[in-house]
Amino acid sequence: MSDFETVGKVEDFEDGKGQAIPVNGRMVAVFRVGEEFYAIDDLCPHMGASLAEGHVDDEKGVTCPWHAWRFCIKDGTWCDNPKVKTEAFKVRVVDGEVQVLVSDD
Repeated sequence: MSDFETVGKVEDFEDGKGQAIPVNGRMVAVFRVGEEFYAIDDLCPHMGASLAEGHVDDEKGVTCPWHAWRFCIKDGTWCDNPKVKTEAFKVRVVDGEVQVLVSDD
Protein backbone atom coordinates (compact mmCIF):
# COMPACT_ATOMS: atom_id res chain seq x y z
CA MET A 1 0.00 0.00 0.00
CA SER A 2 1.33 3.44 -0.93
CA ASP A 3 1.34 6.59 1.13
CA PHE A 4 1.11 10.22 0.10
CA GLU A 5 4.52 11.56 -0.95
CA THR A 6 5.55 15.19 -0.47
CA VAL A 7 6.39 16.80 -3.82
CA GLY A 8 7.13 20.33 -2.60
CA LYS A 9 5.87 23.27 -0.61
CA VAL A 10 2.82 25.24 -1.72
CA GLU A 11 5.01 28.22 -2.62
CA ASP A 12 7.13 26.02 -4.92
CA PHE A 13 4.24 25.82 -7.39
CA GLU A 14 3.31 28.68 -9.71
CA ASP A 15 -0.38 29.35 -10.27
CA GLY A 16 -1.54 28.06 -13.67
CA LYS A 17 1.62 26.05 -14.32
CA GLY A 18 2.57 22.39 -14.15
CA GLN A 19 5.67 20.65 -12.84
CA ALA A 20 6.84 17.14 -13.72
CA ILE A 21 7.86 15.34 -10.54
CA PRO A 22 8.85 11.70 -9.96
CA VAL A 23 6.50 10.05 -7.46
CA ASN A 24 6.77 6.38 -6.53
CA GLY A 25 8.54 5.51 -9.80
CA ARG A 26 6.19 7.52 -12.06
CA MET A 27 6.46 10.96 -13.63
CA VAL A 28 3.51 12.99 -12.40
CA ALA A 29 2.35 16.39 -13.66
CA VAL A 30 1.37 18.51 -10.64
CA PHE A 31 -0.68 21.64 -11.31
CA ARG A 32 -1.63 24.58 -9.14
CA VAL A 33 -4.77 26.54 -10.02
CA GLY A 34 -5.36 29.20 -7.38
CA GLU A 35 -5.24 27.38 -4.08
CA GLU A 36 -6.18 24.01 -5.60
CA PHE A 37 -3.72 21.31 -6.66
CA TYR A 38 -4.14 18.51 -9.18
CA ALA A 39 -1.97 15.64 -10.39
CA ILE A 40 -2.17 13.49 -13.52
CA ASP A 41 0.23 11.17 -15.33
CA ASP A 42 2.82 13.41 -16.96
CA LEU A 43 3.01 11.46 -20.22
CA CYS A 44 0.44 12.22 -22.89
CA PRO A 45 -1.06 8.89 -24.00
CA HIS A 46 -0.86 10.01 -27.64
CA MET A 47 2.91 10.38 -28.16
CA GLY A 48 4.45 10.72 -24.67
CA ALA A 49 4.94 14.49 -24.39
CA SER A 50 5.19 16.00 -20.92
CA LEU A 51 1.77 17.34 -19.96
CA ALA A 52 3.39 19.44 -17.22
CA GLU A 53 4.86 21.58 -20.02
CA GLY A 54 1.43 22.24 -21.53
CA HIS A 55 -0.72 25.35 -21.30
CA VAL A 56 -3.25 25.35 -18.43
CA ASP A 57 -6.51 27.16 -19.18
CA ASP A 58 -9.22 28.67 -16.99
CA GLU A 59 -11.43 25.57 -17.26
CA LYS A 60 -8.75 23.43 -15.57
CA GLY A 61 -7.58 21.79 -18.76
CA VAL A 62 -4.02 21.29 -19.96
CA THR A 63 -3.08 21.26 -23.64
CA CYS A 64 -0.33 18.88 -24.69
CA PRO A 65 2.58 20.91 -26.08
CA TRP A 66 3.20 18.52 -29.02
CA HIS A 67 -0.17 17.89 -30.68
CA ALA A 68 -2.67 20.00 -28.71
CA TRP A 69 -4.58 17.15 -27.09
CA ARG A 70 -6.41 18.74 -24.14
CA PHE A 71 -6.87 16.91 -20.81
CA CYS A 72 -8.86 17.77 -17.70
CA ILE A 73 -6.38 18.14 -14.83
CA LYS A 74 -9.10 17.17 -12.33
CA ASP A 75 -9.70 13.63 -13.62
CA GLY A 76 -7.35 13.07 -16.58
CA THR A 77 -10.03 12.75 -19.28
CA TRP A 78 -9.25 13.77 -22.84
CA CYS A 79 -11.62 16.63 -23.60
CA ASP A 80 -12.29 15.49 -27.20
CA ASN A 81 -13.11 11.89 -26.25
CA PRO A 82 -13.87 11.20 -22.57
CA LYS A 83 -13.34 7.46 -23.16
CA VAL A 84 -9.61 8.19 -23.36
CA LYS A 85 -7.88 9.37 -20.22
CA THR A 86 -4.61 9.57 -18.42
CA GLU A 87 -4.41 8.56 -14.78
CA ALA A 88 -5.30 11.15 -12.13
CA PHE A 89 -3.93 11.06 -8.60
CA LYS A 90 -5.14 12.28 -5.21
CA VAL A 91 -3.47 15.45 -3.96
CA ARG A 92 -3.57 17.04 -0.53
CA VAL A 93 -1.88 19.91 1.27
CA VAL A 94 -0.64 19.24 4.80
CA ASP A 95 1.19 21.90 6.80
CA GLY A 96 2.07 23.81 3.64
CA GLU A 97 3.40 20.74 1.81
CA VAL A 98 1.83 19.39 -1.39
CA GLN A 99 1.46 15.61 -1.28
CA VAL A 100 0.49 13.16 -4.04
CA LEU A 101 -0.73 9.57 -3.76
CA VAL A 102 0.46 7.22 -6.52
CA SER A 103 -0.31 3.58 -5.85
CA ASP A 104 2.45 1.09 -6.61
CA ASP A 105 0.23 -1.54 -8.23
